[in-house]
Amino acid sequence: MADLRTKYLGLELNSPLVVSANSLSQNIDNILAMEDHGAGAVVMFSLFEEQLKAESEKYSMGLPGTFGSKLDTSAYFPQTDQYAVDKGRYLELIRMATERTDMPIIASLNGTTPEGWIEYSRDIESAGADGLEINIYFIPADMKMSPEEVEDRYLSIIRLVTSTVNIPVAVKLHPYFSSISNMAHKIHMAGADGLVLFNRFYQPDFDIDRLRMVGDLEYSHPAEIRLPLLWIAVLYGKLGVSLAATTGIHSYVELTKYLLAGADVGMCASALYRYGIPYLGKITQDLNEYMDRMGFGTVAAFRGAMSQIHIADPTAYERGNYIHILEDAKWQMISKNS
Repeated sequence: MADLRTKYLGLELNSPLVVSANSLSQNIDNILAMEDHGAGAVVMFSLFEEQLKAESEKYSMGLPGTFGSKLDTSAYFPQTDQYAVDKGRYLELIRMATERTDMPIIASLNGTTPEGWIEYSRDIESAGADGLEINIYFIPADMKMSPEEVEDRYLSIIRLVTSTVNIPVAVKLHPYFSSISNMAHKIHMAGADGLVLFNRFYQPDFDIDRLRMVGDLEYSHPAEIRLPLLWIAVLYGKLGVSLAATTGIHSYVELTKYLLAGADVGMCASALYRYGIPYLGKITQDLNEYMDRMGFGTVAAFRGAMSQIHIADPTAYERGNYIHILEDAKWQMISKNS
């Protein structure tokens, strides 16, 4: 039996398979099942500052004038002190999870104001979370905002959070910066302990019959690993931070590829929605069998083996390989049609 232990954010994990932030972690029984079926750690569902504030204001004001009504609607909603339990539930769930499991419990926070980032990150640390993943969801739609201003917005949040808490902090990064490697370096210098590649922006769709914008959550697909795979392979060994891969893990194959690229852990959620929490056990078992078959006694034995700094031809990650791929495709088409 291979040794699946790894380290992420300086934390000891029994497996490189981590459950990414999703709604399944809202239930303590689910969290316990995730550990039972092989998860090395769980990233809790995200706490959104604007949801807490909007609901808190709604409850404290009694929704005056809601839906144009002059009726007193306060009786239909809990009092403000009752609402506080909502944030309290999140923190209590962290406490329960850390007490009842042996794996690291990592909170996920999506703030909107400096005060919110400070308050909620402190609360999360006080609740006993082993780490914190900050999910900065910001679409720079303002055409007057420069790339430098966009980067500074991210970096100021990271500095704020890392200077507030003493637990390790990971940043869930999107792939749309003009220079991913440079931004990764800046994030490291801002105090982050890890990078999670990549955040998925949930873009809206159009309903052409009702002429409405619609938003739906689509599961990831294995083919989506290509972009994070590239950047993890490029960044591995060049930054003093942990690397986590997220998106597209539906079997041990995608997880193995991420580890070969240099990831410390691979995170999955879509596969759990499709196949259930016990599916974690299958991925873990298949990874074990692969490692035995390949003669890898530990995860460290092959982590980063296919990264840019370790392969014989590092230009495979650069422009030369792009041309080579196009040429191969051209000759394959010629051969097929001849």
